[in-house]
Amino acid sequence: MASSLRAQNTAKEVTHQQLVWYGYNNTLELSERWSINVEVEERRFINPDEQHQFLTRGQARYTLGKGWEAAAGFAYFLQSPHDPHAAVKLVVPELRPHLQLDYKQPLHKLTIAHRYRAERRYFRNTADGELAEGYTSNYRFRYRLSLEYPLLKIGQQPLKAKLNNELMFNAGKNITNNRFDQNRIYLGLSYPVHKNVSVEAGYLKWFQQSASGYQFYDRDILRFIVSHRVDLKRKEAE
Repeated sequence: MASSLRAQNTAKEVTHQQLVWYGYNNTLELSERWSINVEVEERRFINPDEQHQFLTRGQARYTLGKGWEAAAGFAYFLQSPHDPHAAVKLVVPELRPHLQLDYKQPLHKLTIAHRYRAERRYFRNTADGELAEGYTSNYRFRYRLSLEYPLLKIGQQPLKAKLNNELMFNAGKNITNNRFDQNRIYLGLSYPVHKNVSVEAGYLKWFQQSASGYQFYDRDILRFIVSHRVDLKRKEAE
């Protein structure tokens, strides 16, 4: 209670930052219901050019039917300091298993998608500016609402607009001042350059509360993603 009151009485501090994210997304379609998805992403500050995060995530996905899909996966994060000018460049690993449900609603040309994800986050302990033994953990719950709409055809393929809004909340005994974790709003364009490869570029607004409760990060992010689908169903049939 005392720590919560201190956070409320401390003036709000907002740090503005600019970043760029580069990513590769691969999906292996194993059968009509099963698929494997792997993501690799590098996240960097723009000025100065310093790494902020590196992540790789894999998950197995299963189609339930009627627009629903379930997934279970695991992510490995490398977290650099939130301050690109920090004198100590300690990189802290994070282990993150998750469970997920997805639901898609087609509405004429518009596609509405809902994503529900529950994560257990394991942060490597640190002491005196170095990595220490063991991990500290908490839970995080995420909900993302997505809209996708084909704008026009370029050649034989549609250029699609995407709009996402995602909210994240923390839970666990170590969470005191930041039950609200962050909000991400994204607007992007996606275009298939090949029948199995698409490219996407967009802008992400990332507003995040720190563990102190009164310090926030307001981030403007450029995001570039290449998505690649590999259909293995035909080989399975043969």
